[in-house]
Amino acid sequence: MSFAPTRRPTPDEIAAARDRLGAWLPRTPLLPVDLGRADQRIFLKLETLSPIGAFKVRPALNALLSRDAQALRHGVATVSSGNMAYGMAWAARTLGVPMAAYMYAGAPQTKIDGVRRLGGEVRFVSHEAWWRYIVGAEQPDAGELLINPVTDQAVLAGNGTMGLEIVEDLPEVDCVLTPYGGGGMTTGVASAVKVLRPQTRVLAVEDENAAPVTAALAAGRIVEITTRPSFIKSIGGPSLVPELWPVANQLIDGAITVSLDQVTEAMRLLFSKAKIVAEGAGAASLAAALSSEQATGNVVCVISGGNIDAGAYAQVLAGAIPAA
Repeated sequence: MSFAPTRRPTPDEIAAARDRLGAWLPRTPLLPVDLGRADQRIFLKLETLSPIGAFKVRPALNALLSRDAQALRHGVATVSSGNMAYGMAWAARTLGVPMAAYMYAGAPQTKIDGVRRLGGEVRFVSHEAWWRYIVGAEQPDAGELLINPVTDQAVLAGNGTMGLEIVEDLPEVDCVLTPYGGGGMTTGVASAVKVLRPQTRVLAVEDENAAPVTAALAAGRIVEITTRPSFIKSIGGPSLVPELWPVANQLIDGAITVSLDQVTEAMRLLFSKAKIVAEGAGAASLAAALSSEQATGNVVCVISGGNIDAGAYAQVLAGAIPAA
């Protein structure tokens, strides 16, 4: 099967999402961090301070609040490597809706535990089946309403609320760096930013071990890539989501790849400078800001999440790179 064609969320849809979410979620801060760099002023959009420690609670809650009771009568399900499942579990418990998540066994344990702690059911599938569900090539045989974590329009509008807040808090923003997994966050953020401040550059950040955006931009089309194992679980993949890529490609201004050394250094820097715990994907935007000549002026790094297993984080703080 295939999901409905994806389009860019409109300013009205993003504003409506912000109004819906405002009654349930606190606004996350934009924190300046002084790293003594002459050509940059770096600001951190701290989605780590959301109720689940990651931005995914915004799209998950907006997706549920956008549906009527009849659509949710059998519960809700999503597909996730971790944070969307966690966010959906929080949203579903808040609204009194049964919830299930399709995850793969290698997902971070802290996210699996978070889903279960909030009353969600975790259904493990192979990594291949998980990817087919995300790209719409296949759908699990279950009775719940399945909300695609990348292409659902309410998900994109919920993500857009971050972009709205960024420009409100920093009208002179020159560059926004977003980790790129399925692309829903980058597309939503860019949809808002490009309306409010068209000259702002929005750049996708990828783990060099799995960089399908970089490959697609080089080839001029979606390509299948060979990935290498990495402890960063929530960005990168074997290819791009076909339904979303045409929209994302119109909005982004390029892509930056970062190494595991650069990401773990950014994680340590966030802890030492600001006492912020970030998972690998969450710190990737700061790693890109510190390594790329594309990130100049007033640079916003979306610190997308802080849900990392304690053992892996201890390894990072000790100067190591966790195993994949």
